[in-house]
Formats: sequence, C-alpha cells, structure tokens
Amino acid sequence: MSENIRVLISEEEIEKRIHEMGKEISEYYKGEEVHLVSVLKGGVFFTCELAKRLTIPVSIDFMSVSSYGNDTKSSGVVKVIKDLDEAIEGKNVLVVEDIIDSGRTLSYLLENLKSRKPKSLRLCTLLDKPDRRVVDVNVDYTGFAIPDEFVVGYGLDYMQHYRNLPYIGIVELNA
Repeated sequence: MSENIRVLISEEEIEKRIHEMGKEISEYYKGEEVHLVSVLKGGVFFTCELAKRLTIPVSIDFMSVSSYGNDTKSSGVVKVIKDLDEAIEGKNVLVVEDIIDSGRTLSYLLENLKSRKPKSLRLCTLLDKPDRRVVDVNVDYTGFAIPDEFVVGYGLDYMQHYRNLPYIGIVELNA
C-alpha cells in the first residue's frame, strides 16, 4: 500500500495564521508571562513557530500523553508518558496542541493540569476536527477547523512519516 498527500492548508496559510494567533495571544497576556506546555510529539512544530511570534515573556515545557498505544483507535485510557519538568502552580499556562479530534486526551490533560493550580489555563491548537468531538473541550485559540480527514504535516504523522512537511496534507491511501 502506498499513499499520496494532497495539500489541505499551504505553508503560507499556516504562517499567516500563526502570526495572527501570536498577536492575539500576546494581546491577551499583555504585561504577563505565559508558560507554553507543548503536547509531544506533533505539537512541538507548532509550539516553536508560535513562540517565535509571541511578544510577551515565554517559557516552555513539554508533556507527552497517549490514549492510543500502538493502535489507531483510542483505548480510552490516557497515559502520561512524559510529565512536565517544572511546576506550573501560579503560572499562566497555555497548552499547545497540533490537533484536537475526539477531545478525550485533551480533556484528561486539562483536568490533570488544572489540579496543579495554575494562575490560568487555556488551550491553543493548530487544527480542530469538531465533527470528531466526543468530549466537550473548550478551545481558546484555533488555527484551522478542518474536515474529518486523516492529515499529516507540520508535526502530524502517518506511521512516523511526514511530520516534517511544511504544510497540512490529506493522506490518500492507494491499494
């Protein structure tokens, strides 16, 4: 089996939108510092580009959570694979994710982080698939709402491939 990748969102569109999001987030946190929590692995690409466009003081930490294991369907059990290196109590925390679909993992993650007593807790995602939502998650900053298609690029992968594409593409499998 092979696959073709069809461009859904161009590199230029992504760059323009991240710049806009950076301005919006900087304005919201004006006069304050924000602590970005990047959700690994895919979120790191978006987090780095977003951080470069913020005009406020920024610190960054990383967290890895999974509800998939080695399967393509969620097991429903969320596991923390890599926890934060620093405490977030009293900090303005912005969780940065590459994509939100069912909302299960993010709902768990947000509850987990809320229990650590941050000053504020908000969510930012590059891509949102609202049609796939099973658990309601409040997304504060969304780059693009996309259809229910399997996408890669800009951190998103298909079997660990295509993360490095500078655009978002739809995977089309060929028999």
